Amino acid sequence: MNESLARLPREPADLFTKPFARFLQIEAAGAGALLLVTLCAVALANSSWSAAFLAFWETPLGISLGRFEYARSLQHWINDGLMTLFFFIVALELKREMVVGELSNPRMAALSLAAALGGMIVPAGLYYMLARGSAGAHGWGTVMATDTAFMIGCLAVLGTRIPLSLRLFLLSLAIFDDIGAILVVALGYGETLNWSALALAAGGLAIVPLLTWLGIRSIPLYFLVGGLIWLALDASGIHPTLAGVILGLLTPARGWVSDRRLHAILNRVVAHPPGNHGSGDAGDHHDLQQARIATREALSPVERLEILLHPWVAFIIMPLFALANAGIPISMAKLDGAVTLAIVAGLVIGKPAGVVLFSFLAVQLRLAIRPPDLSWRLLAAGGLLTGIGFTMSLFIAGLAYGPSLLNSAKLGILLASAFSGACGLLVLLWLTSPTFLIKQHSHTI
Repeated sequence: MNESLARLPREPADLFTKPFARFLQIEAAGAGALLLVTLCAVALANSSWSAAFLAFWETPLGISLGRFEYARSLQHWINDGLMTLFFFIVALELKREMVVGELSNPRMAALSLAAALGGMIVPAGLYYMLARGSAGAHGWGTVMATDTAFMIGCLAVLGTRIPLSLRLFLLSLAIFDDIGAILVVALGYGETLNWSALALAAGGLAIVPLLTWLGIRSIPLYFLVGGLIWLALDASGIHPTLAGVILGLLTPARGWVSDRRLHAILNRVVAHPPGNHGSGDAGDHHDLQQARIATREALSPVERLEILLHPWVAFIIMPLFALANAGIPISMAKLDGAVTLAIVAGLVIGKPAGVVLFSFLAVQLRLAIRPPDLSWRLLAAGGLLTGIGFTMSLFIAGLAYGPSLLNSAKLGILLASAFSGACGLLVLLWLTSPTFLIKQHSHTI
């Protein structure tokens, strides 16, 4: 019996729905770990071990050779080093969606892009209006991004009640958000530029597509080049996590070996008579070697790297980042209420308002299309979840605020993220409840 006939035929949609489902599952599970670690960090920061816990993240780590020394704090290595892999995964997902996913439709992608722009511009403007003239005015970038893991975790709680179109819209919005935020970090919170180091970074980035064109597919080699680019950007004054975004977008999203070629190569192996293939037959060895390479290269580099790195990012890097950054010694006497209020207003009010306003304008101007099953009510309710800033907000806050304001900013981020998540969940539960749906159906009749 032909085994292939015993299975349903593959559809073109399988190219993106299966990787997308895997991405959502890992993100949703990672959100649980992230929440647990965040609660632990806050508890430790307000316990009798607070001083030791906070001092631990300032431990210097690096290398020293004679007069040459390259050292950073442990927190710096996590925030600038490991988080580069987080942005790399975000860029990989965006690249795959733009090539073979929902975002390959330009007008569909335009809706998420417009929503992301609104979700960055409006909250940043609202924050600046509230904090203008104060010491915290420079922190406008803190309210610009959405935490992908927590947002997907909230949607996972609702299960199948949420249409796939809303999940796709919010995920692509969050990805655009994160990439926009890292560009803001690179341009708005960078240091004085070192043009020589920047030229080295540009040269390294030019090597990557050249290696791809030459047919070199060694992942360790690309990671080595990526590490050198990271070091050059770190020395240039531009935030080095930008390397993750650029390298992710440069990664090919299509496999080198087509399905037809893979099947042809595997058929040659199957055609060999059974026996001892380790006997030294050069033809057997050659076909087996080709089959090994073909099965690996049938997956696109984007998908292979996501499979390899995404669990590490979701379950190790992100919780480690939360542990190093979410610890807030809460003391009302040392808090700056203006900064906390501006962040809460930017995330809770500015984010959803910007998402809905820019989405509406994009549809009215016919720049974008809205899926039929994504009502404006659902879109607005989903917009509430974009106020969950957490990871990126903490990341930018560490760059934007001095020690005197940082804890006030962190408190605002935690309060706004918790409130946005709770409100978004409650409204979506209400909109997808059987009672509400029955009422809506009766009104349409």
